[in-house]
Amino acid sequence: MTVYNITLKVSPEIEKQWLLWQTQEHIPDVMASGCFTDHKFFRLLEQDESEGATYVVQYFAPSLEDYERYINQVAPVMRQKLLDKWGNKIIAFRTVMQVVN
Repeated sequence: MTVYNITLKVSPEIEKQWLLWQTQEHIPDVMASGCFTDHKFFRLLEQDESEGATYVVQYFAPSLEDYERYINQVAPVMRQKLLDKWGNKIIAFRTVMQVVN
């Protein structure tokens, strides 16, 4: 199992609208790609929120190949939609993990 982990710092002035967009549009669009079998959505606690709240979305892919298919075929469009809609109001940091146990 491969986990695609995205950590996002969201500006306070867009947080409510972004949460709706994330849960009602973006996550469903990513899941519709067929590359992932599940996802989890978190808000990090005990973080400096002076520049906004921090969220984490994890997408679970059955294999590294499924993740790579997403990155090569779908992610560029998804990232552009994010940029077009929210601009510099969001900072994203992405990592890829392998489930060990």
